[in-house]
Amino acid sequence: MSTGRRAAGVALATASGVAVAGQSRINGELGVRLDDGIAAAVVSFGLGLLALLVLVPATPAGRRSLAALRAALADGSLRPWQCLGGVCGAFVVAAQGLTIGSLGVAVFTVAVVAGQSGSSLAMDRWGVGPTGRQPVTAARLAGAALTVLAVLLAVGDRLGDPRTLGLALLPLLAGVGIAWQQAVNGRVRVAVGSALTATGVNFAVGTVALLVAFAVDVAVRARPGGALPGEPWLYLGGPIGIVFIAIAAAIVRFTGVLLLGLATIAGQVVGAVLLDVLLPTAASHPGPATLLGAVLTLVAVLVAALAPVRGSAR
Repeated sequence: MSTGRRAAGVALATASGVAVAGQSRINGELGVRLDDGIAAAVVSFGLGLLALLVLVPATPAGRRSLAALRAALADGSLRPWQCLGGVCGAFVVAAQGLTIGSLGVAVFTVAVVAGQSGSSLAMDRWGVGPTGRQPVTAARLAGAALTVLAVLLAVGDRLGDPRTLGLALLPLLAGVGIAWQQAVNGRVRVAVGSALTATGVNFAVGTVALLVAFAVDVAVRARPGGALPGEPWLYLGGPIGIVFIAIAAAIVRFTGVLLLGLATIAGQVVGAVLLDVLLPTAASHPGPATLLGAVLTLVAVLVAALAPVRGSAR
């Protein structure tokens, strides 16, 4: 595997992680404005899906990849369950809308990290992603553990509140799902030859899941009490998600699930800290420990990157 491609993949994943921190803030604020986190997730995912429904069929390569998707599902080279990564993506976006208004971006991130780090190790060990099975080496394990410790340090002063711990359960579970989502989306990308089409599958499945959840939500709690906001920036969560999912689907075969996850986490923490410092909210409390934790996440990625990626076919 090319070291240059791996390094480029890590850089792209880190940059996309910064964008995801922005998406978290956007979807969290949209959830507050709509007074319903699931409604905010439907808006975010739905807009992303609409964009992809235009972009993917618009090019010959996109149309070829759609034909390849149908063929891969028909001949069994791609299993239907491998197309369900969007369900986890939908859950992540719903968790953003439901919890960030109370938790802040930084605490949301630590909960996601705690779930994602261990789950990424498992996905690589079981060979769910396109790189095949990856051994749990000392460097990879140390990188995952250091990432969790670093982010705990970054937001440790916020975790003493029992209400915070209760709300943090949702992003914790979302983090577990992110690793599986990245692994199976990578397999879809390999099967169809297009990261954009793999992203389209992710958004289509996620939108359906969210519409079902929203229908149940309305039946139980009635319609959301908020209204659609007028600020255009509150509708950028979907487009940011397209970029993030497409990048992850394209590069996971070079990095493996764990390194992709850790690099994304580093970007998320740095982005979350910048947002909480530059654009603070009532839930934002960045301090020296937060800044130190953000630096340590970057160190953790470097530690994990020292471990060679050795794929094995299943």
